[in-house]
Amino acid sequence: MAVHNHPHRRIGFRFWSADRTRTAPEAAGTAEATAIRAYAFAGLRLLTGFVFLWAFLDKTFGLGYATQSGKAWIDGGSPTKGFLSHVAAGPMESTFHSWAGAAWADWLFMLGLLGIGVAFMAGIALRIAAAAGTVMMALMWMAEWPPAKHLSDGSPSMSTNPFVDYHLVYAVVLIALAVAGAGATWGLGRLWARLPIVGRNRWLR
Repeated sequence: MAVHNHPHRRIGFRFWSADRTRTAPEAAGTAEATAIRAYAFAGLRLLTGFVFLWAFLDKTFGLGYATQSGKAWIDGGSPTKGFLSHVAAGPMESTFHSWAGAAWADWLFMLGLLGIGVAFMAGIALRIAAAAGTVMMALMWMAEWPPAKHLSDGSPSMSTNPFVDYHLVYAVVLIALAVAGAGATWGLGRLWARLPIVGRNRWLR
């Protein structure tokens, strides 16, 4: 009996692949959805970065919004005194009062606003900026202390939710943008990732 060899035939199982059965319109639709998602994250990143950057500029130069002219940081005003000295609820009330107006607190707060704002606007060092921003938002959440129904003087706190407020939402947004690598679109994220020091230390991305 003759035996025929088939050198080009491979014996084995072939696993089904979604990529092999995907039609051209489906592939195009997937690519379009990916692009839209990248643009949405990039837009959210820019808006979030501008929130922090604007807060820094307004408090530094007294642009007349949250900080009036003459009370700016460059005019000798304190970026933390007004907020921290009015904390009226929560377990860290007295601690925040002691921090209010301290030079170290002013510098850390302002450098944090500037660093987070620039990082998210540029799309670089998002992981570090998200970590710093989360710490800042957590401290501000504790200063407002949403769980309190009444302030220390007995008056209503006017809290609308015992847990979730905008500080918590900002923290989640910062973390989500960093995890999603949102700096690659409309930002310098790709160039930043190619730097040797960033390549060796992924936490710098």
